[in-house]
Amino acid sequence: MDVACDKCPAKFKIPDEKVPKGQVFAVTCPKCRNKISIDARVDAPPPPKETPAPAAEPEPAKEKTLLDEVDADAYDAEEKPFDFLEEGAETALLCEPDQTARSKIRKALDNLGYHTTEPDSAREVLKQMRFHVFDMAVINELFDTSNPDLNNVLRYLDQLPMSTRRNIFVTLVTDRFRTNDNMAAFNKSVNLVINPKNIDDCEKILKRALADNTAFYRVFKETLIKFGRA
Repeated sequence: MDVACDKCPAKFKIPDEKVPKGQVFAVTCPKCRNKISIDARVDAPPPPKETPAPAAEPEPAKEKTLLDEVDADAYDAEEKPFDFLEEGAETALLCEPDQTARSKIRKALDNLGYHTTEPDSAREVLKQMRFHVFDMAVINELFDTSNPDLNNVLRYLDQLPMSTRRNIFVTLVTDRFRTNDNMAAFNKSVNLVINPKNIDDCEKILKRALADNTAFYRVFKETLIKFGRA
């Protein structure tokens, strides 16, 4: 601390560690012996105000999808697609809004030996699929939707575990691709594509595609059974 005498021109220093903090004290001028009063009660500067962190914006509420709504529904045995099936019976799900096309596809599935259910809405389909894994699913991409990329049935199938999904032969009915377009089928995560203009031949198309699928996966499925993973 620098100190100047108020009676003479003397100036001198006091070590900071010897200055009594927060007190009034006196020192003697070494030159004129004048008593110098010093007030050390200097208020410390207030601590800087902390800038409050901006409040976190609330996360937007997640839009509830049809899949979420169906998952939250209570159990209802009336939603089961079949009351009774013989052991080994194969089942099919038919989602086709056009009555004429639906009738032709149903006949083809009957001739191929499938027990077929024909829900009227995506909600009904999702409820049925909570209880039953179908062997075959024939789905028009415009079933219960005007946007083929937002088809809730196809979206549900996409999220199934692969161990379940590989056991469902999914046929996509669409006028955007040609029948048996394998690249389109791969891109859409389905097994077969049928264009509506070929619906009259759907039984032959399905029969051939099923045979090819069985042959393609035979070794793979036999290996799964061998290792107890089927």
